[in-house]
Amino acid sequence: MPKAGITRMTRGDERPLIEKLLWFVALWLFGVGTVAIVAYGLRLWIPPH
Repeated sequence: MPKAGITRMTRGDERPLIEKLLWFVALWLFGVGTVAIVAYGLRLWIPPH
């Protein structure tokens, strides 16, 4: 019996490695892009001294 909170993946649930890597890269780029947009917005919003 598995412990609570731990799920065991079966062979049928595994995705190919390339698909996992593509998802990781896509989510990473989305995160970096979001931070860049927020930083650029703050740069335009806050006037220079």
